[in-house]
Amino acid sequence: MDTRETAEKTAGAEPSADVSRAPRASRRNGRVVVGCVLFVAAMVGVTYASVPLYRAFCSMTGFGGATRTAEGAATKVLDRKITVRFDGNVAPGLPWDFRPEATSTEVKVGETSMAYYFAASRGRSETYANATYNVMPSTAGAYFVKLQCFCFNEQKLEAGEKVDMPVVFYIDPAIADDPEMDGLTTITLSYTFFPAAAQAAAPAPKQKVPM
Repeated sequence: MDTRETAEKTAGAEPSADVSRAPRASRRNGRVVVGCVLFVAAMVGVTYASVPLYRAFCSMTGFGGATRTAEGAATKVLDRKITVRFDGNVAPGLPWDFRPEATSTEVKVGETSMAYYFAASRGRSETYANATYNVMPSTAGAYFVKLQCFCFNEQKLEAGEKVDMPVVFYIDPAIADDPEMDGLTTITLSYTFFPAAAQAAAPAPKQKVPM
């Protein structure tokens, strides 16, 4: 067989398996990419939606260092004292300043106490946010009880607005009956403000280009 006949037969041959599989592989890779994008978007949505549910569950149980809530004061006050430290944080995307007005206070177990946090908006329009919270050590969450807190509801600040946010709390006297809490002398109460779900999902305003 001469070179010309060999070339003609080669040109008329069926495409190889590798070539025929290429379009299918490309389509499959495309589906994988789209699936990953949809998964990430869904997880972001679930994260924002789950914050209120997680906070509600933790507030009832003290799970994971979250605090408990109550409508009335403790029935007794003990001589035992515990130092409560305060911490404040702001998540990316929220133009707020947020911090405790006092970094710590000493309270008697069962005594109703009040602390203040300071918040100020650096935004150019009204902003909305929700606070998550916990205490350290996490085992103390079941004994840290809030009567009033800015974290119970979504917070709104106008552009440039400054506010004091109170927290009313006590440490449950039942802590004295827990042997694991005998050596506890300090509890840290920590808050982090996140943009509200609707605000986080809204597109950023377009910037005007100067002419």
